[in-house]
Amino acid sequence: MVSDDYFKGRGAQFKTGNRFLKQQYVQAHIEGVDEQLLENPLTQIFQENAKKIVNHVNSPDLWNMYSANPYQGCEHGCIYCYARNTHEYYGFSAGLDFESKIIVKKNAADLLEKFILHPRWQAVPIMLSGNTDCYQPQEKKLQITRSMLKVLANYRHPVGLITKNSLITRDLDLLKDLASDNLVNVMISITTLNEDLRRQMEPRTASSTKRLQAVEMLASEGIPVGVMMAPVIPGLNHHEIPNVLKAAAEHGALTAGMTAVRLNGSVGKLFEDWLRKNFPDRFEKVWSQICSMHGGEVNDSKFGRRMTGDGNIADMIHQLFVASKKKHFAGRSMPAYDLTKFRKGGLLSLF
Repeated sequence: MVSDDYFKGRGAQFKTGNRFLKQQYVQAHIEGVDEQLLENPLTQIFQENAKKIVNHVNSPDLWNMYSANPYQGCEHGCIYCYARNTHEYYGFSAGLDFESKIIVKKNAADLLEKFILHPRWQAVPIMLSGNTDCYQPQEKKLQITRSMLKVLANYRHPVGLITKNSLITRDLDLLKDLASDNLVNVMISITTLNEDLRRQMEPRTASSTKRLQAVEMLASEGIPVGVMMAPVIPGLNHHEIPNVLKAAAEHGALTAGMTAVRLNGSVGKLFEDWLRKNFPDRFEKVWSQICSMHGGEVNDSKFGRRMTGDGNIADMIHQLFVASKKKHFAGRSMPAYDLTKFRKGGLLSLF
């Protein structure tokens, strides 16, 4: 059981240091202060006048892809999120700041339109999002992701989406339109069917039930949808692989993917603190097994290993995933994108 001063509704429980700042305050010795420096923060919104929105992701671990992120920081508060480290570039912490200080790019749709209309641009799928969740809570009000989908639908441009929020079903009209020309693939992230674990690990996300309902709704409308189990954490959720994939297939998913947990930069400190507070009885086991997958450390930047892991534990996890996918997804696959539908003249080019 966690203590009474645990910040409920937040994944991180403290502000990590920022490697880019020369001066910052920390609570290194709790007995040396009269009052607690930190409290559960309210969410703050910052607007960025972004100069670009589409990023080229050139990594050996990923196919040559482009991504667009309308939000920086994420209220979902997933404790394992690799994107936490990017918040430090803005002068914030990867801890509490990441999930409470949200930067929004209200000009994202205009930037996206300008990008895809560049004379030299040849249409390939653009992923929403590659970093933080494009359907995080602020999207319900701001509708930046929806405005970007409208641009892509107008020009018949291919798009991929990944989210763990059932809010995506709000945009069924646009997704159905894109799917009619094989221009969209959706991946719903489901890490666990255990609601107690989900609330601890991903405190402000949709429940697994709502995510499965979203999968079913998208599939029933003819929108290609799969499930991403990421990350798989040994000792916490790895044993759920068969049940997650079975539930996903039963709700209409066409494919499933996974990545292994890795805890780079400040994420390692945050996850360690979270694991000690929430699962003290199994801390040593989980921590050592994560290390075993990444050359003895939780921090892993080695291409080819950082997202999959290696060693006996990683092999066991991958064998379980492959067997489960073969059992529940035989004969299923996501349809290929139709890149020929892209029209730089937009819908007007029909006439």
